[in-house]
Amino acid sequence: MSKFISAHAGGADWKVALGSCWAQIGSQLQDGARPKLGWCYLTDHYTPAAGNILDSLQQRLPEVHWVGAVGVGVGADSVEYFDEPGMALMLADLPPESFKVFSGQKPLEAGANGFEAFTALVHADGSNPDLPIQLKELSEKTATGYLFGGLSSARNQPLCFADEVLLGGLSGVAFGPETPVFSRVTQGCQPIGPQRAITRAEGNYLVTLDNARALDCALEDLGLSPEVPDPELRAELAETLAGLVDAGEDASARPGQFGANTEVRHIVGVGRKGGLLVIAEQIKAGMQLAFCKRNAEAAKHDLLRIIGEVRAQAESAGGVRGALYISCSGRGGPHFGQPHAEFEMVRQALGDAPLIGFFAGGEIARHHLYGYTGVLTVFAEMAPARS
Repeated sequence: MSKFISAHAGGADWKVALGSCWAQIGSQLQDGARPKLGWCYLTDHYTPAAGNILDSLQQRLPEVHWVGAVGVGVGADSVEYFDEPGMALMLADLPPESFKVFSGQKPLEAGANGFEAFTALVHADGSNPDLPIQLKELSEKTATGYLFGGLSSARNQPLCFADEVLLGGLSGVAFGPETPVFSRVTQGCQPIGPQRAITRAEGNYLVTLDNARALDCALEDLGLSPEVPDPELRAELAETLAGLVDAGEDASARPGQFGANTEVRHIVGVGRKGGLLVIAEQIKAGMQLAFCKRNAEAAKHDLLRIIGEVRAQAESAGGVRGALYISCSGRGGPHFGQPHAEFEMVRQALGDAPLIGFFAGGEIARHHLYGYTGVLTVFAEMAPARS
């Protein structure tokens, strides 16, 4: 049985927090256990000490490969450290041949050294303009095409870990077929209008939807008069987002919900005279769009739905051994009504398996980059070793 263990702590002094984590880990390590893969998520209060923390982890457990990221918040079990010092660690005794750590310095190569990547956890810097292309290229190096992960949301330096501290770039760990991984995306927004076809767009300028002026469509879906004053219009659009589906992808979903292919982006400008909207994304004719707003109650129901789905899959494969939950930095307990609420929901619905994660500046699933979502990934019992 593959064993996962986790630990977490906070406080101004990172040495004290790490010492607490070591005590928690020591109490869970079984005799003869030799973990080979570790996750480390830190809040950006610990950014100045990130190198020292990784050095300490490597010195204490030199056989472990470490991956992770820095964010505005981290979570573990039923606790969220949001906008405060915090760290979350997880260890797994996965065989070293069942995974491969990669980064810009050590890129993942399809089939290199006999390793077959089925899926991969990815951490990245969202300021990289080539990130969408890099994610697509990386997904093509895996047998399933499925990536999961998130962007560093640190307010100081967007650091990631992949056996070293990395500033910028893309890194993570790929898993072979021996490691069953089940993952789902939960949406945090709810459509307020119909799915519309983008019929004209230039860069991030949305010109027409269904051959009508984009602004007119937005006013109709928002229930606003064409004579709505500018201040009221700007306020409404500031709370409205655009749910986009690439051309050729399935946009189907349950009524009143977005499907997993929907990427939510901000509306960042309006041209009233020309009826234009400016979207924080490069858009093209042929894509589909539905205006939407954040909805905490809908997000709660969707989160519980995907937890039930991945838990059922994992239990059919031997049970949940460990879990990663990467949520948007705009979610977390405060979005759901009280501190720690989001991780409490995940832990209660998923069970007692070790659970850690962080609050990201963007979430990754398949080759898509999402916003206002959560990505839950569980590890099930390992398949028998290949002969």
